[in-house]
Amino acid sequence: MKGALGERLGVFGGTFDPVHIGHLVAAVNARHLLGLDRVLFVVANRPWQKADRRVTPADQRFAMVEAAVAGDLGLEASRVELDRGGDSYTADTLRALVAEDSRRELFLVVGADVAADLGTWREVGIARDLATLAVVSRPGAPDVDPGPGWRVARVDIPHLDVSASDLRHRVAAGLPIDHLVPPGVIDHIRRLGLYAGGR
Repeated sequence: MKGALGERLGVFGGTFDPVHIGHLVAAVNARHLLGLDRVLFVVANRPWQKADRRVTPADQRFAMVEAAVAGDLGLEASRVELDRGGDSYTADTLRALVAEDSRRELFLVVGADVAADLGTWREVGIARDLATLAVVSRPGAPDVDPGPGWRVARVDIPHLDVSASDLRHRVAAGLPIDHLVPPGVIDHIRRLGLYAGGR
């Protein structure tokens, strides 16, 4: 799919604590509907907007994402924010990806809830200038206005009522999470005893 303008790259950032089928469905549909060459799952090193709660160490979250996308053509785990260290900001990540290859066309994949809250981001104007906003939503949901100046593409996906916080609670309660997260992620959670403390 690489054209004269270079790679069409999806950038799907998150805490992924844990990564689950909703994330994968969003990425696969964004790649298909927008004709993306790849979608990077950019694992946040230190998610500044979640400073009020305990977060699984970044390397463990990255390992879960790697397990989730293993063998899935066009989906990749990215360490760009882990390797940079410190708090994770989308503007910094987009700048780094453009610096690697200035011909890339970036698509920032976000949920509708995130798109409605972009005004809280640091250097949001940089993100707006460097990427098209790919807003993932369920069919029939109203469009979200991210604010002036954004190039927006809508990505409709089936409605899946699954969240990372619910999955953490299920693990803590000893409930199954089979088919809600990929098998490799379940293996990683069980092997390391993640979320057993009820967070």
